[in-house]
Amino acid sequence: MRRWLFGDHLGPHFLDHPDQPVLMVESRAVFERRAFHRQKAHLMLSAMRHRAAELGDRVLYRKTRTYREALRLAGEPVDVCAPTTLRARRLVGGLDGVTVLPPRGYVTGHDEFVGWADARRGTLRMEEFYRYARHRHDVLMEPDGTPAGGKWNLDADNRNPPPRGVTRLDVPPPPEIVEDEIDAEVRADLDRWAAEGVEFTGRDGPRIFPATRGEALDRLRHFVTYRLPRFGPHEDAMLSGDPFMAHSLLSSSFNLGLLDPMEAVRRAEAAYRAGSVPLASAEGFIRQLIGWRDYVWHLYWYFDAGYRSVNELSARNRLPAWFANLDADAVEAACLSDVLAGVRDRGYAHHIPRLMVLGNYALQRGWRPADMADWFHRNFIDGFEWVMVANVVGMSQYADLGRITTKPYAAGGNYINRMSDYCGGCRYDPRVRLGDNACPFTAGYWSFLHRTRERLSGNVRMMRSLQQLDRIDDIDAVVAQEQARGSDAP
Repeated sequence: MRRWLFGDHLGPHFLDHPDQPVLMVESRAVFERRAFHRQKAHLMLSAMRHRAAELGDRVLYRKTRTYREALRLAGEPVDVCAPTTLRARRLVGGLDGVTVLPPRGYVTGHDEFVGWADARRGTLRMEEFYRYARHRHDVLMEPDGTPAGGKWNLDADNRNPPPRGVTRLDVPPPPEIVEDEIDAEVRADLDRWAAEGVEFTGRDGPRIFPATRGEALDRLRHFVTYRLPRFGPHEDAMLSGDPFMAHSLLSSSFNLGLLDPMEAVRRAEAAYRAGSVPLASAEGFIRQLIGWRDYVWHLYWYFDAGYRSVNELSARNRLPAWFANLDADAVEAACLSDVLAGVRDRGYAHHIPRLMVLGNYALQRGWRPADMADWFHRNFIDGFEWVMVANVVGMSQYADLGRITTKPYAAGGNYINRMSDYCGGCRYDPRVRLGDNACPFTAGYWSFLHRTRERLSGNVRMMRSLQQLDRIDDIDAVVAQEQARGSDAP
C-alpha cells in the first residue's frame, strides 16, 4: 500500500521496504492558519521537497491547500504512521481509505509508557522514566544490571559555567549547510506566499539546519567525534558570542524524522565505550533522547487534551507585542535581547536560554502558558505541538503545579550571571532588585514568589526561597516597582 509521509516522517524508518510507493502532501493551509518563523517554514518545505527528490518516481507529491484535497487527487487507499498531533490524528482517522499505523521515531512504545505511568498514580518524574528506558533498551548498562560508571545521572558534572575569558567554546563548528536549487525554489515560493498575504515571523536567512538525511548524518558523525566530548560540562552554560556552544543542533533532524533517535544513542554509547567521549557527556546527550524527548512525547498523549490549557498559577497576561514580534532591539536586558535576537535571526536557542531566559522571564510576569507554548511552537526550528505542550506548560511555566517537575524553573539574575557572560556589559545589575538598575530577572523573581507564594507553599523545594522572601524588608517596594513596569515591559 502507498505510504503517506507527513512532513515529520522523512527518514527511511518510516517506510516498510525500499521500493514502497509514497504520497506526500504540501498543504498551504498549514501556513495560513498561524504565522510560523520564516526559516522554520523554509526548513519544513525544503526537507519535504528534498525527500521527494530522493524518492523520484515512487512519490506522488501534491501541492494543495488541504490534505483532504490531496487525498481525493491521489485516488487510492494509503496507510500512514500515526501523525504527531491530535488535530492530524483526528483528520486521518476520519478519512476513508486511510489505514493508521502505530507511530514511529521514538524509543519506548506508548503502551509501555502507559503501564509505567499508571503505576505511579499521577506522580510522574522524567528521571524515573529515564532509568526505566535505560533498563528496557539496555543503554549504558553493565552486564550486572547497574548503570555505567555506577550512577544513573551525571547532571551534577554538567553544570559548569562557561570558561573564563572566552567568547566561544573551543570546539569546531558543525558542517556547513550548502543550499541548492530546491532551497532557492522554496525561498521563491515563500516570498510569493508572503506577497499574497501569508504571514511569517522572524527573518529569512541561509539554511543552517539539515533538510536531508545525508546532511543530518554528517552532523551526527561530526558531533559525536568532535563536539560531544566537550558537550557535557558546559551544556547549561551560555555565551553571547556562541549561540550553539557544543550542542548537537540535531533536534530538528530528530523531529523531522531524518534521524532515528536510537541510532544517535548507539553512536554516543559506542564512543563512550571506545574511550573517546567522557561518560558525563555521553550520558547527558542520551538522557535528552531516550529520557526527556520520549517523556514529553508520551505525556502529550497520556494527558488529556485539556492539559495544554492548564493554568494553576493563574497566569493571565497576554504576550506583549515586542515579544510576540521578536523585537529584540526593544529590550535593554542583555541576556533577553540576545536570546530573542537569536530566535528572530535563526529560530533557535539551546535549552538553557529557552528555559532560564525566555521561559523564566514569562513565568515571572504571568504570561499565559498556552500562549507561550504556541509561541515556542511557531518560532523554533524544532518546535512541534507535541514538543512544546509539556515542555512549556508543565516544565517552563509550572502551570500544572508539579505533575511532571518538582519545582518552578524560576531564578534571579545571579543565576544568569553565574552561567553566562551577559551581565558584565548589561545596564542592569543582577545583585540589585530595586531602582533604575534593578535586574528585571532579580526583581521579577521576588515579585513572582510574592504573587504565587500561597500556591507554592506546599512545595518543599521552594521552602527556603519562601523563607528568604519573608526576610526581604523592601519586598512591597519591589512588587510595586514590577507592577509599575508592567507585565509587558521589555
